[in-house]
Amino acid sequence: MTTVAPAMRRRGRLAEGVRRHMITFYAVLALAYLMLPVAIVILFSFNDKNGKFNFVWSGFTLKYWKQAFEVPGLLEAFLRSLRIAVFSSFVATILGTLIALALIRYRYRGRAATNIFIFLPMATPEVVMGSSLLALFLTFKIQTGLTTIVIAHILFIISFVVVTVKARLAGFDRHLEEAAMDLYADEWTTFRKVTLPMIMPGVFAAFLLGFALSFDDFIITNFNSGQVVTFPLYIWGAARVGVPPQVNVFATGLFVIAVGLMGLSIWAQRRRS
Repeated sequence: MTTVAPAMRRRGRLAEGVRRHMITFYAVLALAYLMLPVAIVILFSFNDKNGKFNFVWSGFTLKYWKQAFEVPGLLEAFLRSLRIAVFSSFVATILGTLIALALIRYRYRGRAATNIFIFLPMATPEVVMGSSLLALFLTFKIQTGLTTIVIAHILFIISFVVVTVKARLAGFDRHLEEAAMDLYADEWTTFRKVTLPMIMPGVFAAFLLGFALSFDDFIITNFNSGQVVTFPLYIWGAARVGVPPQVNVFATGLFVIAVGLMGLSIWAQRRRS
């Protein structure tokens, strides 16, 4: 009897520990599942492939990193997607932040309808949105190309920016703005010195989300690109004859830069606090 009781207590403590850390375990498992494709992309950027396709590990090599800029058209497509993503995200972040401020701060006729319309691009399948935008451009006789890609990306990114910035504004303390105005700051100074720095983490997160959505978009871009080739379109075209390993090299470099920017943002926030 005396030996059974300690064993039962140990099993009880073990079960309690498992229950306490179950959420952490599931979170780590989900994160590992999400990061597995990224890890494979990074790993196969160092693969010494045999044949046309880079699907089987054959050995470690750095030659594709040294030859990253030697694939015809790859660098141009990558830089083109980079420029489109940066510009589209920048414009969408500005417009989306202003829309989020209007939706949170003001009560006006049509506010509920505006909220519904904001969610429509996120709920609409991309094939429907891409074909609709193409029909719009053709109706107004707008030549498809770089301009139509940028317009299309801004239109579908704005919704994600609004939702992200609204989440940040929902917990914003308006008394901080009132205190600034009590100290004789006008509306613009209050926004620039108080409101914007406080919501900047949400704005920056919205920009990064918009950048990711724009950079890797294929369906909407394919409908409205014309003769312009972006990075996803280049990969799609190359997939029929074998995607070069340099694609993994560019993807790995972009991932490292994005993680570095997020780490820098977190460091700046902690230092500011």
